[in-house]
Amino acid sequence: MKSNNKITVTSEEVPLIYLQSIEEDDVSDEYVRWLNDPIINQYLETRHSTQDLQSILAYVVHIQDNPNEHLFTIRLKENNKHIGNIKVGNINTHYNIADISLFIGDKTVWGKSIATQAIQLISSFSINKLKLRKLNAGAYKQNVASTKAFLNAGYTRDGVLRNHYIFKNQPCDLVQVCFFQEQVKHLPIITVYTSPTN
Repeated sequence: MKSNNKITVTSEEVPLIYLQSIEEDDVSDEYVRWLNDPIINQYLETRHSTQDLQSILAYVVHIQDNPNEHLFTIRLKENNKHIGNIKVGNINTHYNIADISLFIGDKTVWGKSIATQAIQLISSFSINKLKLRKLNAGAYKQNVASTKAFLNAGYTRDGVLRNHYIFKNQPCDLVQVCFFQEQVKHLPIITVYTSPTN
């Protein structure tokens, strides 16, 4: 059963960021700008429609009500600033598998290994707390930075779906990566806090 409490995931081994379960108050004008920015959203499926406060809020509420989706904000430790999101979703409890997806909306922190740190935190949470067996992720072939972030977090290549998506009017491959429960010893040790939601 999904808790209604706010969840915070942090680690002393992860220097720059922590994760906090998303709340309705996190839906802001800046969040809307991220999802409508053609540079930020070029590899996101949200790019196919214009986003606004109402559409994002509806999405957040839907996620909160779904026990098989856990959406977290990515926040800087130094000032608690919301800089992006990461999700463990599409959880299949028959096979204990799930998908990891993320975006970093704040361009000022690009290139600082934020994505890798967020992937490590959510992967540790997913395996240690949600008791998942295998985590999957995929990226457009052109999105080299995303695949690199997952590989740097300890994921391994799991195959390629050829011509799976359309990118800039051309078919493109989907590069798949995965992480298994047995690899968890390579992840940071996390601390998970829960507190009542606002």
